[in-house]
Amino acid sequence: MMTVEEMKAVDIRTVDRDTLVDIKNVKIDRSLPLEERVRSFVEQIKNPYCFRCGDAVVKTSFLDTDVTLEDCVESYLRNL
Repeated sequence: MMTVEEMKAVDIRTVDRDTLVDIKNVKIDRSLPLEERVRSFVEQIKNPYCFRCGDAVVKTSFLDTDVTLEDCVESYLRNL
């Protein structure tokens, strides 16, 4: 099992895409409490920092902030 730092460090240019989970195959039970949904997601996706979406390899990063995605989208839309 990889550490969080190893997960973050995966290079999408050299990763074996066949080892990555396709996010389309991840199923979330919305009836579960948030903590259990997050746990289930991480268990299924294996590496939340690098995964596939169909044929595309996706690399994500997360900032240490209290600003939510919804806050960012709202701010973006207000500034259009």
